Amino acid sequence: METILIKITGMKDEDDVRTVANAIQDLPHIGQLDISLERGEASVEFGRFIGAEDILRIIEDAGFSATAE
Repeated sequence: METILIKITGMKDEDDVRTVANAIQDLPHIGQLDISLERGEASVEFGRFIGAEDILRIIEDAGFSATAE
């Protein structure tokens, strides 16, 4: 598995964190997921059947800006 660190802008509260977490967890082959509201970032472990761009796109589809660190 690979791990990516993603900077997420637009999260304001725990509801936003849950929205992002649910969106990411809907993707196949997601491992460890850690989202920090305070730092505005997520660490996502993912398998070979998806790419970093898939994770970025799903976060943006949920209404937030996302860039890989």
